[in-house]
Amino acid sequence: MAKPIEEKHEGRIVRILSKDIEGKTAIYAGLTQIKGISWAMSNAICKKLKMDKKRTIDSLSEAEIQKIADFMKKPELPKHLMNRQNDFETGETSHLLSTDLELKNEFDVKRLKKIKSYRGLRHASGLPVRGQRTKSHFRTNRRKGSGIKKKTAVVMKTQER
Repeated sequence: MAKPIEEKHEGRIVRILSKDIEGKTAIYAGLTQIKGISWAMSNAICKKLKMDKKRTIDSLSEAEIQKIADFMKKPELPKHLMNRQNDFETGETSHLLSTDLELKNEFDVKRLKKIKSYRGLRHASGLPVRGQRTKSHFRTNRRKGSGIKKKTAVVMKTQER
């Protein structure tokens, strides 16, 4: 008896919110590839729209893709999942995606630099902004040993004393 011929299903690429996502990935993981959607947000989208998280992206119909896109433009989710809480200019909580998120972030950094706040000065000089240590990290574009005393020089000074 001959085995039935299996069709090779090429994983198609699906475009959601101007981002191409590989078709064989799960919805839960695929949505996180869109800038501005975290794992928690992806989980909330799947639960709110009653979709199985393990389903693949290429199994989505055009209507379901449009449903996800429409929901993400005006998400009805708790405040703590939104990425723009208490906006500086409007005071509202919203959720930004892709280029809107990048532009807002860039404008925020420019505003901090313009008013010469501590955070703005740290951004301008390329140093860590949120209190990380700088003695052993953030040593970019330097030779391996710069700023670190050579072992032989330290030994020689202690022997002279």
